[in-house]
Order: sequence, then structure tokens, then C-alpha cells
Amino acid sequence: MKNQTNHVGSKEPLILVSNDDGIEAPGIHVLASVMVEFGRVVVVAPVHEKSGTGHAITVRDPVRVRPWPFRIPSGMVEAHAVTGTPADCVKLAMSRLLPRKPDLVVSGINHGSNTAVNVMYSGTIAAAMEAAILGIDAIAFSLCTKESNDLEAASWYTRMITARILQRGMPDGVLLNVSIPDLPLDELRGVAITRLARARWKEHFVERADPFGEPYYWLSGEFENLDTGSDNDVDAVDRGFVSLTPIQFDLTAYNALEMLHSWQWKFETSPDV
Repeated sequence: MKNQTNHVGSKEPLILVSNDDGIEAPGIHVLASVMVEFGRVVVVAPVHEKSGTGHAITVRDPVRVRPWPFRIPSGMVEAHAVTGTPADCVKLAMSRLLPRKPDLVVSGINHGSNTAVNVMYSGTIAAAMEAAILGIDAIAFSLCTKESNDLEAASWYTRMITARILQRGMPDGVLLNVSIPDLPLDELRGVAITRLARARWKEHFVERADPFGEPYYWLSGEFENLDTGSDNDVDAVDRGFVSLTPIQFDLTAYNALEMLHSWQWKFETSPDV
């Protein structure tokens, strides 16, 4: 566990804000508007939408960055637009753009669900995960809809949750994944501490033809929740709770270690299969 520093009442917290919807997305402006209540805010986000990029980083092309005019109701905020991925944004901010290590990294507010298996594909999660890898407290916020731009309830819970994390801190290597139902504030039932649901996408590629008769493909699919429990993030959101799920970059399947240790791994001349 890293030191659980209480930032309230000490030096002004430095908060890095990022996302995967792009620097002009409504959600990141709401997120930055909330964060300025807690400390100094620097926004470093992709210049264009990078949804679904997961934890990709740019290694074969240059990453470019430029100052970006970023206005919120309280005034202008320092902001930088990056040509790379959300993970690039956090790496670049830490290496070149911030005056010191931030006290908190927040990502979002994403438009669309990042529950269950979606955390594997999400650039929103990746930005927060990169911070956790670097030993920084991090939160990923998502509004579980792509249709609504009503961020009032998401803003309220973002404020409350951020205050608690700044006060208490997170365990080393762990980020908090916050999934907010698309409901008015007075209809939300509070928060639920959850695990990731066991779920998957039933996917297929739709084939079409371009004007020259050449085929091209669009990925499509349906979300399939295989979980019958009541303590998972999908169920909590469906029941009107804001889901708080601690997640980590350690993907080790610890429950399989004993099984593998029990197998015979000393091969003589050829593997015994």
C-alpha cells in the first residue's frame, strides 16, 4: 500500500484530466469543471476521439501536442491536445507537461458504459490505468449511455467520489472505475461497491461493398451478460446504483496458479501430452 495522503488542507492538489472521447467532448468539460473545485487542473486529452483503443500506445509514429483553448464556466483551464491515445496522454503529461507528479488522475466523463469486459477495450479506463501503473491515485468516470448529454447527476457523484478519494487515497496499483446510470439525480439509489460482471460481446462483422465493388467490414455485436450474481457492476447500474469497482493492472489468474504448479513440467525428450 502506498501512503494514504490526505490532500485536503495540505498543498493544493494537482489534478490531471484526460479521456478517450476527445478534448472537445462535453464530458471532459464537466469533469474539469468539477476538478477545479479541488485543486489545480491540467487537461491532457486526445485531439480526436480514441474510443475503443484500450491501452494502446504510439510507438511507430511521432506524438504531437499543442496548447488548446479550454473554457469552463469558471474560466480558462490549461489544456493540451495530443495526437496519440489516452495512455499516451498520461505518459506525455507525466514526462513533459506537468510541473510535478499529480496527486490525482481522472478520466472521462465517458459517454457509454465501461462495465464488465468493456474495461479491456476502453481508452477511458486506459488513461486511469496508466496513472495507477505510475503509482498515482486514479478514477475513471462513465455515464452509461451514448444517447444523453445530461451530466447533472454524473457531475454530482463525480464531486462526491473525488472528495473521498482525495481524502483517503487508493491502494497501490488500483484505480476506481465509476459507472453512473443514465437517471436523474433524485432517481439514483446511491453507490454500490461491485466487481466486474462476467460478460462478453457476441460479435460479427457486417460486410458491405464500396463504390468499386470491394468488400469492407463494420464490427457489430450484442452485449451478453453471463453473470447471475447481484454484486456486479452491470446489475448495480441496472438497479439504479452508481457502481464503484476497484480494478488493477495485475491480470494474474491467481486461482489457476495452484493447478499449474500441480502439473508435471519436467519434460524428458518430448512433452507428455
